[in-house]
Amino acid sequence: MTPPPPRALAGRATSRVWDWVRSAPGTHIWLLIIGITSLVIASASEGLEQFLLHRTSSNIHELNEHPVPSLLISGFWIEQPGSFLLYAVMFELVHANVERWMGSRRWLLTVGAAHIAATLASQELVLLAIEGHRLPRSMTHVVDIGVSYGLAAAAGVLTYRLPSPWRYGYLVGVLAFFGVPLVTGATFTDFGHAIALTMGFACRPLTPAARVRPPDADGGAADAAEGAGAGCGARTRPPPEGRQE
Repeated sequence: MTPPPPRALAGRATSRVWDWVRSAPGTHIWLLIIGITSLVIASASEGLEQFLLHRTSSNIHELNEHPVPSLLISGFWIEQPGSFLLYAVMFELVHANVERWMGSRRWLLTVGAAHIAATLASQELVLLAIEGHRLPRSMTHVVDIGVSYGLAAAAGVLTYRLPSPWRYGYLVGVLAFFGVPLVTGATFTDFGHAIALTMGFACRPLTPAARVRPPDADGGAADAAEGAGAGCGARTRPPPEGRQE
């Protein structure tokens, strides 16, 4: 059999990549913005870089001065532009899979709520430490930007996406990754990660897995299997009765 020409292979590959991007639009729009802001930081002078990092932080000072913008903007910057490729891989492995499974709205609700809650709680911890004279007052201007809180929440939700027994190994790994820093000299960021991860675990009711009905005595196993198949598919779609995902 004659192999397809290179142009046809390239077209198929491009189509598959585009289908993957379209299946998780929120993830890739977010990643694109982070890429742009990372280029800005990488090309900025040292003075401008420090200004941007502090101005876009959700630290105590910015939360007092610009509460809503600082909460939103801080989720689109990373402090080290050189780590962008690592974040890109994590977005594809974690965020993209969770968004395709949950649907864009539920995914955005989960990671957005976790980002906001973890940011506010961690900065409240900093404030209490300052008032207790355990941290210097300069910590009100600490750089607190990045996407790690949203990633922690998505990592928690992803637990319910994996089948047994892989789920339990993954769960142990996630708990160790975020838990070890928390108990061995935690910073406010580690505290925020723990909160975001916990919120991800708590968002199980928003996942397709929570909507799978257990089999009943009248032979409802088929219905449950059908629901499980919908939950584990590449994208969730509204079922015939019109339930919104």
